[in-house]
Amino acid sequence: MEYILNPWPWYISGPLITLVMVILILFGKNFGMSSNLRTLCTISGADKYADFFKIDWKSYSWNLVVVLGAIIGGFIATQFLSNGAPIDLSVETITDLKNLGFSNAGENLLPPEIYSWDAILSLKGLSVLIIGGFLVGFGARYAGGCTSGHAISGLSNLQIPSLIAVVGFFIGGLVMTHFILPLIF
Repeated sequence: MEYILNPWPWYISGPLITLVMVILILFGKNFGMSSNLRTLCTISGADKYADFFKIDWKSYSWNLVVVLGAIIGGFIATQFLSNGAPIDLSVETITDLKNLGFSNAGENLLPPEIYSWDAILSLKGLSVLIIGGFLVGFGARYAGGCTSGHAISGLSNLQIPSLIAVVGFFIGGLVMTHFILPLIF
């Protein structure tokens, strides 16, 4: 049980991800989370209003099980399989986060300065959620997929557009971390 409660090293988790990708490739499937939004919109009737949603959603329903598994797995992992140890962050990262106003950097998986109800229901919190949600949704659609789809599935299929998208995701993350996040907090 102690092995399950601690983070897994790369040489365990990496081959497990590889095994999943090999199975998906053998079955002709592509992994990605943002494609589920299109499937859910189609199920909800959006295909009556936009051609983009005119797809055979039943052929994508297997990926909805992945989302459900991620939600259930995340809940089980955080509630029952967590050892309660602080997150292993570098000293520099903790210092930088404290300078931005995060008082307990590394102690919580979700910092209360962003994810508490008080923070979410504030004007700044709602603005960050709405603007950030729009930008993530727009970016995933513009890039033809999300970070998990491009970085895991696209790169494993040796797709050049996925490589370009992943480089863009990393550049966007660096810009957000070093320039935009300090302005917000």
